[in-house]
This record gives sequence, structure tokens and C-alpha cells, in this order.
Amino acid sequence: MGIFSGRKTPQFRLEQVMDLEKAYVLQNYGRYPLLLLRGEGAYVWDDRGRQYLDFIAGIGVNGFGHAHPRIVKVIQEQAALMIHCSNLYYNPYQGILAKRLASISGLQRTFFANTGTEAMEGAIKMIRSHGRAISPAKHEIVSLENSFHGRSTGALALTGQPKYRKDFEPLLPGVKYVPKQDIAALEAAVNENTAGIVLEVVQGEGGIYLIDEAFLRKARSLADKFNALLAFDEIQCGVGRVGRYFAYQMYDPAVMPDIMVTAKPIGAGLPLGVICSNEKASVTIGAGMHGTTFGGGPLACRVGIESLDLLEELLPSIREVGSYFKEQLRKLASRHRMVKEVRGTGLMLGMELDRPGKDLVTDAMNEGLLINCTNNTVLRFLPPFVIRKKDVDRAVKVLDKVLKRAA
Repeated sequence: MGIFSGRKTPQFRLEQVMDLEKAYVLQNYGRYPLLLLRGEGAYVWDDRGRQYLDFIAGIGVNGFGHAHPRIVKVIQEQAALMIHCSNLYYNPYQGILAKRLASISGLQRTFFANTGTEAMEGAIKMIRSHGRAISPAKHEIVSLENSFHGRSTGALALTGQPKYRKDFEPLLPGVKYVPKQDIAALEAAVNENTAGIVLEVVQGEGGIYLIDEAFLRKARSLADKFNALLAFDEIQCGVGRVGRYFAYQMYDPAVMPDIMVTAKPIGAGLPLGVICSNEKASVTIGAGMHGTTFGGGPLACRVGIESLDLLEELLPSIREVGSYFKEQLRKLASRHRMVKEVRGTGLMLGMELDRPGKDLVTDAMNEGLLINCTNNTVLRFLPPFVIRKKDVDRAVKVLDKVLKRAA
């Protein structure tokens, strides 16, 4: 069980926790009946001591696995010094982390938030401020159908899936949605009143779809033509997930945005989101126009620095193991008719089925493998960056078993 085998595990039981949540917690989650108490590397254990291979990793948050000794050490050291001091004052780590992000992203400035949704809200404000400075009519934002940008009202307005928006409308006005990969529709949607174009480079919640390089480059040229800001949402696909620091770097040369938002693994489990922007976008937010109480605290930023140090070492493995995993999933697909397609890159992969996938997720969980289903029919895999080929083999063996049973 490794170097943390001596840790004392809290004594809870699933039934006890479920009863408390049903009585006192807002019932907005459809949780699986599983209580997780501890983790190590790519594995977690429940209240009965049963081990699971974690191939969803906190929906991509636990990129460095569970209880990574370097992350634990940094948290322990910094928590004993200072956890929070507010943005009224300097702390030692914001500048260091921002410089590091500038060097790997090619974007000059960073704003630190707590979550991807919060970072997206800041990006929307930058886009609207940019347009407002030119003309009151320049407020429109172009997004993609099938996209997902977060749960806040601004991020929901940009989310191109009506099922997420319908209960909260009317939302932010002036948003247009175009089909992914449809360059003609993109050209028709962008005009003099466009303040920004917002795209996921890889759609995650929408079913693991890579956006074509040609589409991204057309978005870049249209943003330049109409003086709009191009923003990439890399909340799920950024920070190493696709085998590059950021997904827009998959192409040569990189398709550079004006704004890039990301979160998920950069905090290694702690809340940390960022907006990286070039100088053109950065000047849209002046003193007093935006802020955060918790964002950019010393603990989160120090962990972020350690995360990027680890990521630099892991990028080759993400590409190698990710390619191996995709190859094994394609072999599975060739044996099971219900699998329509395998998509994705790096360690952001999806397997589309010809039917809803929720029951397969439950079956896999009962076999000791944690995954999830997105867009109803796509089994989504976002394993920790520390997985090895033998972990992939174990996962594929379980998937083979549950696919056979579901046939």
C-alpha cells in the first residue's frame, strides 16, 4: 500500500453519510452509492476497504493522483506557514506562478481565481469590457453548440447545450452558437458587433470532440479582422491533459488566443483557476473592475508551482500512455458492436456507445473501475497523469467485461 499505508483512515459508513446528506445537503447531485475515504496514486479505497482504479480523477482535477508525496509535502509546509492572506497584500507565490504560466502559455498576464467557472466569468468581463470600449453595440459573443463552460449564469449563457440553460433563462444576452467545425457558420456569426469568440479546444462535457485546427485558425483570423478577443476554454483539456501544457499547443505553430482559462489539475485538488491573457486583453480590466476573496492564496499558488514542476516531468508519459490507452480502446471497439467511436488525445479520451452509458459506469464501478458518462452515450476517461500501461491494461480488462455483459 505504499508510503502512506500507516495513515489512519476515518471511520465512516456509506449509510451514515447518505442519511446525513439526505437530511441536510441540497439534493442537486445524483451520486453513486460509493463512499471514498482515501487514495494513493491512481487508486482509491471505500469505507469497506475495497480498492478502485480511478480513471475519472475528480473529473480531471487529480491529475497527479492521490496523496502524491511532493504535493502532500508542499501542502503541509505551507499550511503551517500561511493558508490565506487576501489580495489586499502580496504573497510570495502569485508572481512566481504567473511568470511560470507566462513562459509555458505564451500569454503575458495571469489572474488567479478559485474555479474554472470563476475564471470564465472573468474572461466574459474582459470580452465585454473590450467591446464596450469600442462601441456599446459591440457586445456579442460567439460560442459553439454542444459546448460547456460552467455553472454560473454567465458561463451558462455561453454553454451551447439547452438542457443546462433552460431552467435559468433569460441569461446573458447577445450570445450566438455555431456548430463545431462549421467554418461557414462561424464566418456568418462573427461581425463588427462581436466582442469575443469563446471555444473549448477539446469539448469535454460535450463528448470529447477535438476542434479542427482549420476551425481554430479561422476563429483567430476572424477575431483579428473584427477586433474581437479570442478566448480558449481549457478548464478540462488544459494543464497537460492532452500531452501538451495547453491544447492549443497541439498545432504547429500554436493557435494563440487572447485569453485562455484553465483550472482542474493545476491546484492538484485545491481550488485554483486562472485566466491567462495577452496585453491586448489584459488592459480591459483596470483597478477595481474585478477581484476575488480567495483566489491566488499562498497555499493554492505554491501547490500550483509544484504541480507545474511535476507536469514538466510527466508530459512525455502522458503522450506515451495516452496513445497506448487509445490504441487499446480501439481494439476494444473492434470487438464490441455497441462502440461507435473512440475519440480524444493524451489522457482525455472518450468511447461513444450506441446507447446510454450510465449502467456501464455502474457496472464498471462494481468491478473496481471508476469512470463516468458524458453527453449520455460517451464513456469518459480522465485518469491521473501518473498512470502506467499496466493500469491501462487493468482498466481495459474491466471495460471488456462490462461491454460483453451489456451486449
